[in-house]
Amino acid sequence: MTAEVAVLGAGMHPWGKWGRGFVEYGVAAARAALADAGVDWRDVGSIVGADTVRGGYPGYVAGATFAKALGWQGARVASVYAACASGAQAINTARTQILAGMADVVLVVGADAAPKGFFRPAGGDRPDDPDWLRFRVLGATNPAYFGLYARRRMAVHGDTLEDFAQVKVKNAAAGALNANARYRKTVTAEEVAASAVVADPLRLLDICATSDGAAALVLSSMEFARRHGAADPVRIRAVSTVTPTYPTTVLDLPDIATDSAAVVAPADGTFRASIARAAYEEAGIGPEDISLAEVYDLSTALELQWYEDLELCGEGEGAKLLRDGVTAPGGRVPVNTSGGLASFGEAVPAQAIAQVCEVTWQLQGTAGARQIEGARVGVTANQGLFGHGSSVVAVR
Repeated sequence: MTAEVAVLGAGMHPWGKWGRGFVEYGVAAARAALADAGVDWRDVGSIVGADTVRGGYPGYVAGATFAKALGWQGARVASVYAACASGAQAINTARTQILAGMADVVLVVGADAAPKGFFRPAGGDRPDDPDWLRFRVLGATNPAYFGLYARRRMAVHGDTLEDFAQVKVKNAAAGALNANARYRKTVTAEEVAASAVVADPLRLLDICATSDGAAALVLSSMEFARRHGAADPVRIRAVSTVTPTYPTTVLDLPDIATDSAAVVAPADGTFRASIARAAYEEAGIGPEDISLAEVYDLSTALELQWYEDLELCGEGEGAKLLRDGVTAPGGRVPVNTSGGLASFGEAVPAQAIAQVCEVTWQLQGTAGARQIEGARVGVTANQGLFGHGSSVVAVR
């Protein structure tokens, strides 16, 4: 176990398609987080920006970009890119600086102005880039990948289209209660089934959109939190940023080949399962201690997979967990109380930060109509391209 850091403030810019630049969204989220923390921008010792790689330089060099937009005041800066796990790695960078004594207060910001449609790799020929290869060699867009994953669950575990639809129904109901969500409308299973097929077996309402949006956190040392008057803040107890273990024997796009298992025995479990397991180990807890979880529901089928990867149930039991109401509000472990990506869409650098914002508000008891009674321990789970895993454990 490592020392904890305090979450003094959380803030977001609502998700949507606003037609403005990511800097404006990030500044709005940052100012909201600073106001929530009651911390002046001039008291921030470091700012960590989560990058996007579209539009030239990565996020225009996000850490310095947000520092300039907020007003130069001499703070340290760092910029992090880890695809969809960028936000969690930014949180980990901030936590490391605090625990190393480099800063008492760190602002973490992620923001994006996403393209319409699905994400695609940057232009040019890059045969050593697995993301470029899966588009060129397999024609595997993100929706195609989600469809393959769903079809595998149907074949291996017996999941049904109705199971997938119920994930959307659950998350849409939560998103309807969230002022920051892009889609704030409940849906029925019949509406999911009637939506257009995008990548069989998944329908339009099974797959998340791409969105503009931003999220920010103000983190501090526990000593600063006490001096600041926060006697019992939400605390980040663990951050997992693990990579796969050789040899990878379960194919998971964008990887389209695997190492030989002829000489080295396979790892005990999949890469995705190792992400949360590392966080549990660092935090000194187990899945039985979790009050709620925010997981990366790029598609409805992928949410079911996360139930198993978080060890909330056994392999192949994710759909049963959903049917039994365990992951719904009022269940033993509510999942995606924010509404998830089903309600927000993808704003890549902000997503893992937004997950921690929701967990923070739940643990503070300030989530309003979405509030889960008695929430004490929250976990997030997320996977980025190229072997980036992330999971954050927060407690109160």
